[in-house]
Amino acid sequence: MSDDLAPGTDRPLAGRANFLLSQLGFHTAQTFATRLAPLGIAPNHFGLLMHLERGEGSTQQQLADVLGIHRKVMVGLLDDLEHRDLVERRRHPTDRRAHAIHLTDAAHDLLPRARRIADQHEDEILTPLDADERAHLVAVLQRLAEHTGNPAGVHPGLQNSARSATR
Repeated sequence: MSDDLAPGTDRPLAGRANFLLSQLGFHTAQTFATRLAPLGIAPNHFGLLMHLERGEGSTQQQLADVLGIHRKVMVGLLDDLEHRDLVERRRHPTDRRAHAIHLTDAAHDLLPRARRIADQHEDEILTPLDADERAHLVAVLQRLAEHTGNPAGVHPGLQNSARSATR
């Protein structure tokens, strides 16, 4: 290990991976939220809608389990999306006690626009990198996320909201 990376050294913040990841994460989250705002959704809505698109007809509980969030948080998110006319709850075909969650036509219209915003945002952030560097960065970030126990495709902010909802 070089002296520049030895624990306890007086490295500047600009040389610390944890600081840089935090700095970039904050910037990315803020700008993504700003770009989605004209569509009337936030990043957590976008993430849930993307999951629903792949698992339409899932129950509230199934979604909560897949995303690792408390059912009360899921109910709140779905209430918000239902209020925005982006999802609808229907009686589950085999379980009278459950609701199946479906995207509305408005959500099907909104998702391509939201994905374009997400793609443009990512392209702008990664502008300094060529295609190989981008692929390598994504692979390294996936390894780091897996190492920290983050489920693939699930934002930890939802899980943190779940912990506070159960207190």
